[in-house]
Amino acid sequence: MKPALSVIFFTTASGAGYGMLFWLGILDAFGVMPRATWFGPIAIGVAMVLASLGLMASTFHLGRPERAWRAISQWRTSWLSREGVASLLAYAPAAAFFAAWPLAGAASPLARALGLLAAVFCVGTVVCTAMIYGSLKPVRQWRNRFVVPNYLLLAAFSGAACLAALAIFWQPGPARIAAAVAVAAGAAGAAGKLAYWRFIDAARGTSTIESATGLGWLGPVRMLEAPNSEENYLLREMGFRIGRKHAGTLRIVALALGFVTPIVMLILGAALVGPAGRVLLPLAGLCALLGLYVERWLFFAQATHTVTLYYGRGA
Repeated sequence: MKPALSVIFFTTASGAGYGMLFWLGILDAFGVMPRATWFGPIAIGVAMVLASLGLMASTFHLGRPERAWRAISQWRTSWLSREGVASLLAYAPAAAFFAAWPLAGAASPLARALGLLAAVFCVGTVVCTAMIYGSLKPVRQWRNRFVVPNYLLLAAFSGAACLAALAIFWQPGPARIAAAVAVAAGAAGAAGKLAYWRFIDAARGTSTIESATGLGWLGPVRMLEAPNSEENYLLREMGFRIGRKHAGTLRIVALALGFVTPIVMLILGAALVGPAGRVLLPLAGLCALLGLYVERWLFFAQATHTVTLYYGRGA
């Protein structure tokens, strides 16, 4: 599939935003976040800005972005609509959490309850985003058991890394806890991504030219001539191809930049704190976002739609 930069930015930024808000709500409920009056509103604000920028970017891929609001009307049958509804619903507890932190106090039962409620909606929104792709049967790289867990793990990792990068400017203790959570989520996310890559490399497509034409009982099927003489929309959008060599290189970049480097920086930043931590933890969050952007580009670029069988691709 042709990687759309707006959609890649959307899934990366919104995942980090919802992941950050999720961990803020969970960790605040356990009393391990800074209790400073303005830490909560600033952290919630940063998380929702990331999520909002991602959601706005997703509309740029539409033919008529001004009609994007109509997408939420199909929530009964469309995961895209459900994702839109879930993202809108998440704003209510997030806004209430934003107000309750300075007014009622971060340790108040109200703030903790609102944080947990916001966390639940964040998980629901990320699941809906993942299912937009996981529900598409014609794309075998998306229709598998790894997609939803990987989306959740990567959102948890990037969100915790961003939270640690912000918390270090208030208190080292909470920053260490957020960094430890990010390291654990990052290790799990790297393992999940490696398992996903092994799966798409080894698994064969369920559809072939023989099964599509129903002529497999006669033996191998081949096309006599191309269905069209020039490139069309389907070939541009769904026939995108990336060389195996380039894919391998980009996988190494994604692992190194998106997982290994941030995890090392998180460990060092949590151990050193002080001025070094104020440099290393924000850099870790930035590296995680950049690396996951590359990983998400590959997620789209390596996807193959069965419609390409019509254009002569045998697998």
